Amino acid sequence: MASNIRVAVIGSGAAGLCALRHLIAKPHVFEAVCFEKGNQVGGTWIYTDKTGIDENGLPIHSSMYKHLKTNLPKEVMAFPDFQFNANLPSFIGHEEVLRYLESYSNFYGLSSYIKFKTYVLRVNPIKDLKDKTKWEVSYTNTTDKKEENNQTEIFDAVIVCNGHYSDPIYPSLPGIEKFKGEIIHSHNYRDEESMRDKVVMVLGAGASGQDIAIEISSTAKNVYLSHNKAPLTSILPANVEQKSGIQEVKDTSVIFKNGEICDADVLLLCTGYYFTFPFLTEKCHLSINDERVTPLYKHVIHTELPSLSFIGICKTICPFPLFNNQVQFVLGSLDGTFSLPSEEEMNKDTQNDFEKRLSEGLPPRYAHHMGPRQWNYNQQLENIANLKPIPRSVQVLYDMVHKKRVQNLPGYKKVNYKMVGPEEFETIEPV
Repeated sequence: MASNIRVAVIGSGAAGLCALRHLIAKPHVFEAVCFEKGNQVGGTWIYTDKTGIDENGLPIHSSMYKHLKTNLPKEVMAFPDFQFNANLPSFIGHEEVLRYLESYSNFYGLSSYIKFKTYVLRVNPIKDLKDKTKWEVSYTNTTDKKEENNQTEIFDAVIVCNGHYSDPIYPSLPGIEKFKGEIIHSHNYRDEESMRDKVVMVLGAGASGQDIAIEISSTAKNVYLSHNKAPLTSILPANVEQKSGIQEVKDTSVIFKNGEICDADVLLLCTGYYFTFPFLTEKCHLSINDERVTPLYKHVIHTELPSLSFIGICKTICPFPLFNNQVQFVLGSLDGTFSLPSEEEMNKDTQNDFEKRLSEGLPPRYAHHMGPRQWNYNQQLENIANLKPIPRSVQVLYDMVHKKRVQNLPGYKKVNYKMVGPEEFETIEPV
């Protein structure tokens, strides 16, 4: 069995903390170092009123807004070995999720393995004397970034956990440069008061678009939810109206694809985020095309350079339990618990997964979207790496909450739940 495997973890959000927790559980096998550009753990769950650039000249990382509540109940969100406070409601604010991650870090003693205020500049593969791939990780102090502070360390493996909710996608809409109102991406949205008495055009009906449209309906004059999907079946507030996708933007209005015209004060873009890994050199041979990251086996392990892995690329998931499986899958491949297929076989598996999605009518940019696929995907990781299965109750509750959300966006978070076993949960209706 391999020993003394030195692993760099980039980022100390939920995925990075999970990676650290499992790495340090095997001190006879792994030596872990985590690089965190901020001064605390939590990643995207760290709320700030600020938008744009932070005090260190870096883009604000978090996309949290002030009154965000989870769209999943805490009963399914938790890492399998560390539960949320049972006294909390099922749907909790970002503050409670951050508190949970801080507690997780404290419980497992993770902070001593984290280099805070450390900005990763460069991750580059090199060959050692035995022609084995090693990794140069160059980093600097986040605060001053003086060149004399730059350092480089060598690692056997790198686990990238830098999240994918920090680099907003701004859609290219004809005429958008002529719009005289406010244009804001959801990344920079903070609270509903900023939309008081305005006519707001929300572009995109993913989770953020839906949740923000519901939230701002309490203060906005009118909210138009513009998207190209099938119409939402949920009940909606009286001042929220669905519209088709936008054909063209005028100076004070938009023209929809069906020819209808509506005035707007604000274009609120809930149009997603780019995957971004600015520290990876060209030698890492990573490609990002139409929101598809390749070549990744099981959405995690680089097929050409298998000691480079990525946690949390998948979208529309039950995140923390999935991170937990992905991390253990990666560590199992590193410590010899199981052997990876050949590069050719891994690439074939990846291509087969992608082509199956296309055959089902999904666009290429849905290469990493999971939804109902996540349960079979988790089982694949569990079978390959011999992991403890995620309790059946997590899937059943997740799927039921999704159905309730589809029917009642404004009200589904008012219900609470309680796990009563690996197969069952209780529903606690609001009084």
